[in-house]
Amino acid sequence: MNKQAVLLDTSFFLRFLKESDPLFNNADSYYKYFLNKNIDMVISTIAIAEYCVGGNINELPLKDIQILPFNIDHAKRAGEFAKVVFNNKGSLKLQERNIIPNDSKLFAQADFEKGISFYLSSDTESSKIYNLLKNYFTMNFQFLDLSQNCLDAFGELDLK
Repeated sequence: MNKQAVLLDTSFFLRFLKESDPLFNNADSYYKYFLNKNIDMVISTIAIAEYCVGGNINELPLKDIQILPFNIDHAKRAGEFAKVVFNNKGSLKLQERNIIPNDSKLFAQADFEKGISFYLSSDTESSKIYNLLKNYFTMNFQFLDLSQNCLDAFGELDLK
């Protein structure tokens, strides 16, 4: 990736593809913003697998999105991340879920791939893992919380 990109996680698509979801408008605004600003939107094969647990791949807007396969370099970085996460499991205070190794894998992809500047998710538990990892690693991307609207995240919007 040569220009700026955003890695979109499964929770983004769950909200973006359901107009009745409380975060649909935020998801829609981010999507339009990224298209308008020519920021590449990327989905991991890991997020596709997660989505396909309850949905169908044909529901995803793949015409606008690049697919990022999980590879050996991502695996090595994910191992480093997961080790820190598991060693600090007690301090994370995750609600209603165990630590999901996929968080470490997706963060590893975002961190390793040049050009990915943002990771967009509505998963607040995932943001706790990101914040923990920032204490141990220099992260090459910013975590964007979908509950924050696009205007607050990026400033003036011109979405046509």
